[in-house]
Amino acid sequence: MTPSTPPGHATLAELTGITRQFGVVKALNGCSLTLRRGEVHALIGVNGAGKSTLSRVVAGHITKSAGSYLFNGREALFTSPRQALVAGISIVMQETSIAPDMTVLENIALAEFGARGRADWRAMERKAAAALDFIEQPRALLGARAGSLSIAQRQIIEICKALYNDSELIIFDEPTASFSPLEVEQLFAVMRLLRARDKSLVFVSHRLEEILEITDLITVMRDGGTVAAGIPTHSITSRDLVQLMVGRDIQNVYDRALATTTTDRSLQPALTVRHLAAAPRVHDLSFTLHRGEILGLAGLVGAGRSEALEAIFGLSRMQGGEVLLNGQPLTVHSPVDAIRAGLGMIGEDRRRQGIVPDLTVEENLLLAHLGRSKTVHTDYGKQRTRVDALLKDLDMPAHTRDVPILALSGGQQQKVLLARWLMLDPSVLLLDEPTRGVDIGARSTLYRIIRKVAASGVGVIVVSSDFEEALGLCDRIVVMSDGVSVAEVPANVLDPTILTMLSMPRSSARRMKRVLEDVSKAVDASAFWVQVEGGRAFCLDLAEPRPLALGIAPDRFPLIEETAISALLAPDVADGVVVRDAAFTSVKHRLANASGHAFGEIGISMPSPGDARLEQCATEIAEALRRHDIAHIRLKTDSAGREEATHEQ
Repeated sequence: MTPSTPPGHATLAELTGITRQFGVVKALNGCSLTLRRGEVHALIGVNGAGKSTLSRVVAGHITKSAGSYLFNGREALFTSPRQALVAGISIVMQETSIAPDMTVLENIALAEFGARGRADWRAMERKAAAALDFIEQPRALLGARAGSLSIAQRQIIEICKALYNDSELIIFDEPTASFSPLEVEQLFAVMRLLRARDKSLVFVSHRLEEILEITDLITVMRDGGTVAAGIPTHSITSRDLVQLMVGRDIQNVYDRALATTTTDRSLQPALTVRHLAAAPRVHDLSFTLHRGEILGLAGLVGAGRSEALEAIFGLSRMQGGEVLLNGQPLTVHSPVDAIRAGLGMIGEDRRRQGIVPDLTVEENLLLAHLGRSKTVHTDYGKQRTRVDALLKDLDMPAHTRDVPILALSGGQQQKVLLARWLMLDPSVLLLDEPTRGVDIGARSTLYRIIRKVAASGVGVIVVSSDFEEALGLCDRIVVMSDGVSVAEVPANVLDPTILTMLSMPRSSARRMKRVLEDVSKAVDASAFWVQVEGGRAFCLDLAEPRPLALGIAPDRFPLIEETAISALLAPDVADGVVVRDAAFTSVKHRLANASGHAFGEIGISMPSPGDARLEQCATEIAEALRRHDIAHIRLKTDSAGREEATHEQ
């Protein structure tokens, strides 16, 4: 579809002085927001700032109490989501509205069932399939039961609903909360297409790096009001945004200062996992967690991270392997066994796995005592002093203890779940997406408490789809891919790019493996896929007709000078230039993805003096990439050539 007007110029929605009052509470107080076609507009703020309330006003879920709302130049008087949907507005909510017992097709086309007349199933299936095709999801999903899907897959359905209805304005409310970096990139590719087709997009997220990458403009909210409207994204830094959101500068959000004071912690194992298998996702996971350590379990969604924690905690059954707690075999048949042994766990979905919505904060906080105690009574009075102290440490007022848990923001609910386990003084704490849907202010408090817990000698395992968070919070990273632990690396030698590449699904890695094997065979030399970052060589894969002592391997991360091909790996060596080290003759070619971002290098080495075949490697690599259908990867030189040609045009 070709835009009828230049992107980024025509105003689609304009809200001025919007107020929304619930009883005596003003959730919105004079908010302003201008949305234009062909732009991605970020709406950010801490939990409770009013982002979701304003989004719901725009989408017709609630009505404004006062103010002006124009859509397509006319006054918007939406009294229901259907009216807004018909007008061309869709919202992708943070908490999905999936009907679990219906199929994916029925969920995507749900709005059709409220219309008069008979449903045209063939037409609905064609439109739903087109939506799935657009975001590169398999059509086989259409017949799946929605309730059986993961959180990330449920978000995909929500996005498909908006695509299905061909909305002019799409609001994305925390759509990437459970996404891996690879899935985030796939979503952003969809958003860029929508922007190019003159759609207006609102992006609500707590992940500032995503805000800075995908959006054009930013509006910041605080305490129900607008504190900055329509800031060009390129003109502001993440620190500036944090200051606007919370009204103060948050230093050292990951609390690394505390980490440096705990270098004398014990190296005794708190938890040892050997060859853990748990159907259907976990096949072979091994690692050792030490006392006082924060260990990250990283990987893409579907790698088996959450399933591994659930098996350790007794929520699912182990099919193989063994687990040792403090050096002794641990056998758990249920979470009660795990709790009594000294384990605590926060699941990735606090609504389904953590809170009991009908109970107060204090009652939710003390639930774990019921699991540890063999009696049916818990004396809340005896625990009150400890409860109050924990709430104070978590920056929550004492009166919060007696309020309903659902009255709290998502960040405060997560603090309560963390405090629940701290009440029991566990030996090991398992945290699955501990900051999902939590604002930057609450995250800072959670990070501080997690580090404080680790400093006391507790072993902590963190699963996070936010790779920057995993690297900032954790001491070591165990990388999982397709249910297998593929690497174990100190966090301080990684960055999100390297971690993403180490986490790539084995299916993609197998295709790159075949590329290396083809190139290696064609030139009769060792071929390797490597990423050089921070002065280190991260070998992602290696194909050798005959073993050579290159000093690189997929399970090693040496400094460049520690390898036998340090001259080749130097950053100033150009693509295609034949380089001679002491014992090897080599050449390298940089790779790029479809967006032009670096995707590592393919290097080829043979014993010196080598021969002229190395000069033909660029052709061999390009042909192998095409032959094995890795369409999104190409030689960096090809990408640069195309970019220059486009610029000249």
